[in-house]
Amino acid sequence: MSIVGRWLGIQCFKHNGDLHRVWDRGFVMENNHDFIVSASRRAKVVENNGRSWFTKEPAITIFSKREWWNVICMIKEDGICFYCNIASPSLIDHDVIKYIDYDLDAKLFSNGEVRVLDEKEYVHHREFYGYDDDLDEILKHTISDIVERMKKRLFPFDENTVKDYYNQFTDQILKKE
Repeated sequence: MSIVGRWLGIQCFKHNGDLHRVWDRGFVMENNHDFIVSASRRAKVVENNGRSWFTKEPAITIFSKREWWNVICMIKEDGICFYCNIASPSLIDHDVIKYIDYDLDAKLFSNGEVRVLDEKEYVHHREFYGYDDDLDEILKHTISDIVERMKKRLFPFDENTVKDYYNQFTDQILKKE
């Protein structure tokens, strides 16, 4: 049974298997060998400490199945902001998209500025969770690659692709309402 056109949950874990964060839903727009694309508006997010909140703006999220990242493309009034989590390749398990978060993040602002985030958290968690040298190398290579893709606006950091997904999402949701 195809998951495209269905709402799935999203679960983010830490390296030791602890649940870190949960989104109640993402509407699956595409699912192929390389990635899963989901869309959402006002998704409920629950943190591991029980605190919950709702996302402020609509988003398209692209979960890589082969590479060590996922990207939340936040559709804001002044343009699209891309937030990239360095994370394990994603998978679907019992109607839930799952991945492991590895702390390092990069953000591409709508004005073109690129920023690497959470480097201190990464250093702390590398020791705390015991990331081995091979994993460390993969994650550092990935963040470097992601920054270059952001600067060049290569997939998944292409605004037109995100707009197309979002327009398809709103068309499908309006048909169902």
